Amino acid sequence: MDLQASFQATQTASRTLALLAPEKVDALLLDLAATAVAKTPFLLSENAKDLARMSPDDPRYDRLLLTIARLKSIARDIESVAALPSPLGSVLLEKDMPNGLQISKVRVPLGVVGIIYEARPNVTFDVVALCLKTGNACLLKGGSDASFSNQAIISVVHEVLCRHNLLPYCATLLPPDRQATEALLQAVGYVDVLIPRGSQSLIEYVRQNARVPVIETGAGIVHTYFDETADLAKGRAIIANAKTRRVSVCNSLDCLLLHEARLIDLPALAAPLAEAGVTLYADEPAYAALRGLYPSQLLQPAAPEHFGTEFLSLRMAIKTVADLDEALTHIAAHSSKHSEAIVSEDAGHIELFLNSVDAAAVYANASTAFTDGGQFGLGAEIGISTQKLHARGPMGLEELTSYKWLVRGNGQVRAS
Repeated sequence: MDLQASFQATQTASRTLALLAPEKVDALLLDLAATAVAKTPFLLSENAKDLARMSPDDPRYDRLLLTIARLKSIARDIESVAALPSPLGSVLLEKDMPNGLQISKVRVPLGVVGIIYEARPNVTFDVVALCLKTGNACLLKGGSDASFSNQAIISVVHEVLCRHNLLPYCATLLPPDRQATEALLQAVGYVDVLIPRGSQSLIEYVRQNARVPVIETGAGIVHTYFDETADLAKGRAIIANAKTRRVSVCNSLDCLLLHEARLIDLPALAAPLAEAGVTLYADEPAYAALRGLYPSQLLQPAAPEHFGTEFLSLRMAIKTVADLDEALTHIAAHSSKHSEAIVSEDAGHIELFLNSVDAAAVYANASTAFTDGGQFGLGAEIGISTQKLHARGPMGLEELTSYKWLVRGNGQVRAS
């Protein structure tokens, strides 16, 4: 089937999904979770074919990797989505007008959700689960790096869809080539919203070339400000977790902003990073504080380009600031508006930071690693939006819906 026919078939399938009873969707999702676990050997063998084509040193390798534990986690996420109440049909507003019209505002599916993503096969499961729960069909355009993994996953999805008497085009995997990307960007009349997930270059390309509506999921250039009043033990744990838990994810820490009065504590603050093998690009005051107390092979002078960089690896920048205002100015200049954090014991500083920083998720005394749909109680996420229209931050079920106005009358006509 050619691309245009696939788009049409997916659009047709979306109309059947919108009418599916919530309990039937939940049963399907539970079946999908169980089948994903049952098919673990098959999924891992296909994933291994993709991994064999990528160097383990590539930052994308960890994102591409599937394991038994990760597949079990994916299954739990699907079960969590099934357990959540469906947003469809919920009434956002009701009013009776003086002329007798009864008006209500009701949540409905978006229709067809397109997603372009790179070497992250778990996204295939996440998107399918969230879209099915919200009555949306999906067009998935994965990268060639994960082609074997995505084909294996979609075959499992189609097996489950067929078992529940639904068309396989409820979830359509497009070919992993540029032609499919271009066609998806131009699929006016077939795609209701397009969500890119991946590198900044991919997101910019989609934004500049798409003729269909786009929700941006921007890169994560993430800062943590360690205040003059910060607790050292809290800071050590928060910074180490944010940087080293998983370096290839968009909520990992890229730049530590350190109050100059706490330079004396920097070696202790950075000790867990040294144990993890993190290369630090430190400005002059931070470099001087760390010289001789941090592994020399992991300590480099910072250059301007190190600030405002999403590293996605065991690398991090350090910037010394005179006060909170300077930290806020630096964040405003370099943030991608994804996730930002402050470590402080000053309630006034915390409130100023929370209210001043323009980002999708702003933290006080916690790791930015929590910017995640599952961690926010959404079951899973289809992406983390860094824009402000329609959706912001981790996007779950509600963000995959729109609404329509239902107007009930009894013969009313408008006089003027």
